[in-house]
Amino acid sequence: MRDELKDGSSLSSASCLAVSRVALLCCLMLACVPEGFAGAEPGGGAASLARVATAKGKSPSRAAARLSPQRRRVAQSKKPARKPDVIFVPTPTETVEEMLRLAALKEGDVLYDLGSGDGRIPITAAERHAGVRAVGIEIDPELIKVAEEGARRAGVSDRVRFRQEDLFRADFREATVVTLYLSDRLNVLLRPKLLRELRPGTRIISHDFRMGVWKPEQTVRVPWKSLYRTVYVWTVPKGRRIGR
Repeated sequence: MRDELKDGSSLSSASCLAVSRVALLCCLMLACVPEGFAGAEPGGGAASLARVATAKGKSPSRAAARLSPQRRRVAQSKKPARKPDVIFVPTPTETVEEMLRLAALKEGDVLYDLGSGDGRIPITAAERHAGVRAVGIEIDPELIKVAEEGARRAGVSDRVRFRQEDLFRADFREATVVTLYLSDRLNVLLRPKLLRELRPGTRIISHDFRMGVWKPEQTVRVPWKSLYRTVYVWTVPKGRRIGR
């Protein structure tokens, strides 16, 4: 059976039914797209939060306000500000303990760990020394999350903070002790900033890597498996000038 159209052409009933079903399906799909999700915005983060809030009928600003400043920064930057200079390799427990021993931490000290990874050095420092505060500087937001969870489990979140920042732009002038596990090249690049910004008397402890022409005051080998790790110690001198 065929139905006659006004213009004289004809279309089968089955075809009409198929077209109607397709049109109905399209309408249903369009009706299910919530406001604010019509187009993808580059960057994600805060923009994604605004889209979710709009879809739920809530004010984006009110939804964002519920996040702490630290969580808001992570939401806005799910990727490192730039590619990390070195890959994360955990410092062995024995080496962490020796670094903190050489740091000679005392009440009131502020330890900064540059490239803090999973946060084991700042967390251990706070655990072992009640009067010490510690700050980890790390560019990778995923490692920041791991470190924050570790501090929470250890019960030292009130004295340990982790900041997602670039080492070369971070402000660590309040440090009285600085620990590093980076590379020879990065240590040399950081050396002018360390000497310029740290106060005379600040202790610097590096795992495995030196500071170029700046000779360490102490060099300690830490047994590790069948090998060893090396820890170097410097003190920022008066005048912030180093001997050659």
